[in-house]
Amino acid sequence: MSAATRRLTTAQALVRFLAAQYTERDGVRHRLITGTWGIFGHGNVAGLGQALVEYADVMPYHQGRSEQAMVHAAVGHARQLNRLRVQAVTTSIGPGATNLVTGAALATVNRLPVLLLPGDYFASHAADPLLQQLEHPVEADVSVNDALRPVSRYFDRVTRPEVLVASALKAVRVLTDPAETGAVTLALPQDVQTEAHDWPEEFFADRVWHVRRPAPDPAELAEAVRAVRAAERPLIVAGGGVHHSEAEQALKALVDATGIPVASTQAGKGALRHDHPADLGGIGHTGTAVSDELARTADLVIGVGTRYSDFTTASGTLFQRPDVRFLNLNITAFDAHKLAARTLVCDARTGLATLAEALSGHRVDAAYEAEYRVGKARLEKTVRAAFRADDDGAVPTQTQVLGALDAVVGDEDVVINAAGSLPGDLHKLWRARSPRQYHLEYGYSCMGYEIPAALGVQQAAPDTPVWALVGDGTYLMNPTEIVTAVQEDLPVKLVLVQNHGYASIGGLSESVGAERFGTDYRHREADGSFTGAPLPVDLAANAASLGMDVLRAKTVRELREALVAARAATRPTCVYVETAPPSAALPAEAWWDVPVAEVSAREAATAARTAYERSVADRRHHL
Repeated sequence: MSAATRRLTTAQALVRFLAAQYTERDGVRHRLITGTWGIFGHGNVAGLGQALVEYADVMPYHQGRSEQAMVHAAVGHARQLNRLRVQAVTTSIGPGATNLVTGAALATVNRLPVLLLPGDYFASHAADPLLQQLEHPVEADVSVNDALRPVSRYFDRVTRPEVLVASALKAVRVLTDPAETGAVTLALPQDVQTEAHDWPEEFFADRVWHVRRPAPDPAELAEAVRAVRAAERPLIVAGGGVHHSEAEQALKALVDATGIPVASTQAGKGALRHDHPADLGGIGHTGTAVSDELARTADLVIGVGTRYSDFTTASGTLFQRPDVRFLNLNITAFDAHKLAARTLVCDARTGLATLAEALSGHRVDAAYEAEYRVGKARLEKTVRAAFRADDDGAVPTQTQVLGALDAVVGDEDVVINAAGSLPGDLHKLWRARSPRQYHLEYGYSCMGYEIPAALGVQQAAPDTPVWALVGDGTYLMNPTEIVTAVQEDLPVKLVLVQNHGYASIGGLSESVGAERFGTDYRHREADGSFTGAPLPVDLAANAASLGMDVLRAKTVRELREALVAARAATRPTCVYVETAPPSAALPAEAWWDVPVAEVSAREAATAARTAYERSVADRRHHL
């Protein structure tokens, strides 16, 4: 007797397969693909579009407005759910597919899973060339989807229906692998999507993918224990892997037992609650003074779930003690071996718990604890001063906007940001109250991420207040998903900060001799400069035109009232505030390498090059 089969199109089979996939970690089972985002055009409307209509009862559909934004929403969703649940994204061929590239890069850089299902050209070449096809004169099998190869952790083009069985299983394996995950792309030729095939029933059976928690190797563990016990000034650098592994309590237990202080990357902030005595805030170029001071004198840096970006290491200039050594606990061997470290290749939660048990009875010197606690007290004074507004009737500064929000949010609220000057202020100042409150996408630092990511987070946590903090520059990049928030009745809160330009890159341009060129939103003067009056652009009116309720705040008092009202709102709501010029109260505590012109006729550039050469001389190769 032949095995049972089911006759479906390739697209129908894919949707049925995805609806039957589950993850399991720590005995808790989750549906893997929680829904599919889609914008339809030729190349996916007749295939996946028809399949999603046919199986709407098992696969929720979300209508996007921008292909890139759909990926951002899916990434925010996966991060909020600790990478155990994923959303898919389908697009047409041509520009619909190439618009996925930025979002795919963001997902893969940040080690966050998303399934991309772009349409593709005819596998049969029956229509060739067709609308939106990129013709290659010597490689007929190349399509624009090949642009997704370098930014995907797994890529396949499903050129025949039967290819899908093996390809779909490999795709889900990567999506659920904590060490390999990122963007996964299945390019789907439009003719193959609609072809019928007899599929084995086993393909549609419920399948549970166990998300492993590998333990550390005993030899590596023994070496790590010796290193920690020998260290006089150890410092933990907590990265995003702490959150992905749900290792926050294991980290706290280790820190409580040993007294080792913790500094956090942008992705790791919140690994310890802000008021824990050993939490020293952010580290690196946007870090706090106390974290960076300790980093410069640390003799052992313990990286947990971090990939050590240049912001974290201050471009190789931060860890300056001559005998400093590194111990990296990471589920990915690629990251664990960075900086010539001793390695613990394992799950963060399992590794931290095992390390804490092996270090039983060990604690850092009391003088070291007293030292970093004094530094933490100074940090608290800095935060209070930056947040304080002595005049309720004044126009707020950007840090006072954060202070007003800090006073309004509860422990469960989520604050999302990605680009501009806000990430630096947030990394230094934000007081994270819970593991998922601080949501910074700073691996790719993609302008336009915040609003769509807020939608994905809100879908993942429907009863949680979700705040997207957006500057005027990033708002103009990608406001379209406001319409989707209104359509799906997602009560996201948008704090739209208007400072009439690219504040972050403007400040950077001054430091490298470019003198804020091209960073202001102002009228062009006769000499070509942008020094005129601010443009008559009303971003609040724009948000309102897209369906949001908008609250305008001109003073600190009005801002506080608007934030309270927005938090209570049950519809998508925008708080619009124009900020006063920033003060110089929050300078960078560590360097960041942005090369400066070696020769120039401009005095500002020449001075910047001199400063650059002084700083770059401090770079170290840790061997």
